[in-house]
Amino acid sequence: MTSTFPVRVALTLLLALAGALVCVWLRTPIPWMMGPLLVTSLASVLGRPTRSFSLFRNAGQWIIGCAVGLYFTPAVISLVSGLWWAIALTIAWALGVGWGLGLWLARTNGAFMGGTPDQQLATGCFSGAIGGASEMTLLAERVGARADLVAAAHSVRLLIVTLSVPFALSLSGVHGLDATLPGPRVVHYPGLLLLLAVTGGGAYLMQLTGRANPWFTGPLMIAMGLTLAGVEWSSMPQWLTNCAQLVIGVSLGVRFSPAFVRTAPRWLAMSALSSVATVLLCAGFAVLLGLASGLHWSTMVLGTSPGGIAEMAITAKVLQLGVPVVTSFQICRVVAVLVLVEPIYRLSVRRSKASASR
Repeated sequence: MTSTFPVRVALTLLLALAGALVCVWLRTPIPWMMGPLLVTSLASVLGRPTRSFSLFRNAGQWIIGCAVGLYFTPAVISLVSGLWWAIALTIAWALGVGWGLGLWLARTNGAFMGGTPDQQLATGCFSGAIGGASEMTLLAERVGARADLVAAAHSVRLLIVTLSVPFALSLSGVHGLDATLPGPRVVHYPGLLLLLAVTGGGAYLMQLTGRANPWFTGPLMIAMGLTLAGVEWSSMPQWLTNCAQLVIGVSLGVRFSPAFVRTAPRWLAMSALSSVATVLLCAGFAVLLGLASGLHWSTMVLGTSPGGIAEMAITAKVLQLGVPVVTSFQICRVVAVLVLVEPIYRLSVRRSKASASR
């Protein structure tokens, strides 16, 4: 780490804080993540030396995961468990939409990608998959796909979803229509320190075992267990969740750079188009699922949205739109896609080769 790195991180955080305060003043949705994301992505694209510290992002996910876990009371778990069929449909929908758009990306960009037809298929399908960006990039690299293009496609999708979905829900006027209250509702700082220590241990164990997104899922699971057991050490103070949103927004914004924008503009444009199509298709599916399940359509939009778990959980928490339901849908979908997308790809390749050999 160079001597200038801490300075750049500090200046980036100050810029992000300014962006957050402006968004608070403008009353934008999720201002503490939206503002930092907008200003740091713009500064990064303009070539400014923005920097994000991975430990800060981990801490942000830790805090958000812990805060979300406090919502999983016994009554909420009973509600979510009754929605298993809706979660299963959402997983099937995500796999189908992601695979279809992935095939479209592969077929429309095959000549540009280079490599073998199998590599082109892998690049398209792992780019279209509605899963975690880092996990899909690693899986793509393992099967010989263009990992740089996969990472770029997921970065574009995450930016589009994070910016568009909260604004659309805010403009539609939905807020607090499905407000689920956390178990503990009073901040007790000694209890908060104990809560953070225990959930931090969960994150560390998840990381040691190589689990996906350990700094969110570890604290989430531990906080869920404590809440279900009736242990209420402390609620999460608002200022702490605001700080967590800020560093998560920064970590998203610094992904973009002048080189990123100049690299494969056609691919970025096609990825953006497929991302918009994914958002619209998932929103339409969410409305139908809301009608079938009896839950408000806005909660289903966040639950089926092709964004990151932490980002959608933050949106649900700030807009009070069924945090546990949204989180449950998002986690189950991400895990299922992570487990199934590579076997589906390999099965498709085997069938394609079998057909060609006949």
